[in-house]
Amino acid sequence: MSTWVELAVASHHPEFAEEILLACGALSVTMTDAADVPVLEPLPGETPLWPATITRGLFNAGTDLVTVRAALAEQLPDGDTAGTELLTVEDRDWVRAWLDHAEAMQFGERLWICPTGCEVTARDAVIVHLDPGLAFGTGTHPSTSMCLDWLSLNAIDRAAVLDYGCGSGVLAIAALKLGAASALAIDIDPQAITATLDNAATNQVAERIRCAGIDHPPLPQFDLVLANILARPLIELAPKLAAATRAGGHIVLAGLLERQAEEVRAAYAPWFDFEADGERDGWNRISGVKRG
Repeated sequence: MSTWVELAVASHHPEFAEEILLACGALSVTMTDAADVPVLEPLPGETPLWPATITRGLFNAGTDLVTVRAALAEQLPDGDTAGTELLTVEDRDWVRAWLDHAEAMQFGERLWICPTGCEVTARDAVIVHLDPGLAFGTGTHPSTSMCLDWLSLNAIDRAAVLDYGCGSGVLAIAALKLGAASALAIDIDPQAITATLDNAATNQVAERIRCAGIDHPPLPQFDLVLANILARPLIELAPKLAAATRAGGHIVLAGLLERQAEEVRAAYAPWFDFEADGERDGWNRISGVKRG
């Protein structure tokens, strides 16, 4: 039987804690009532939480939870000092539990992420078949969904694409299915490389994608660079990712909170002219065109 650990987070901003735990590799995130306060039937469009909510992230045993706690301290809104507790939980089939409630998700006008057991009948739909697995990235995170929206709404036919921090490979695979010519997917986690190759095969784009670790030799230039990671690495990688973007090419950056957007934008300002930001649930997407 597998061993799991759960990090319980008491925070004033449970929605933010949820997204941070997912970005740090949580296999699942749930929210529970911390004070036995009932949530009655909500009004249409409302998704209320309890006044005191515990956000619980499930991780593989051996996960560096010091790093997770540091991410919570850095990225939760100012003044939110989250308390955390480490728990051990029983094993279960988390993927099956997720699939039992999964639905196909639409991005832009024609792009869909479709889990096993779901069906998309929309005319001219571009479908990425993807289930949760070894690596982060199923389209549910606001940062991922904003990147998928950008891909769906922009012309990327015949583009050469770099997906830096690829996770499940969802962005690179979506780009290929939308008409990109080729993609290089890079990640620090070997499991992400495995997941990307598996998902590329499932979506019949394996012949147009290559995968590599972050020790990849100097990068060529790409028409489109995607980096859905976190604010600090985005800032540190600015010279490298700028050099990998051809003149007139696009860059799309995500994984940052709205309050971190200006610092990330400043790091890329020497090379790029920016488009309008994307904003969703407190998260931000920055995109721009490289000057010649």
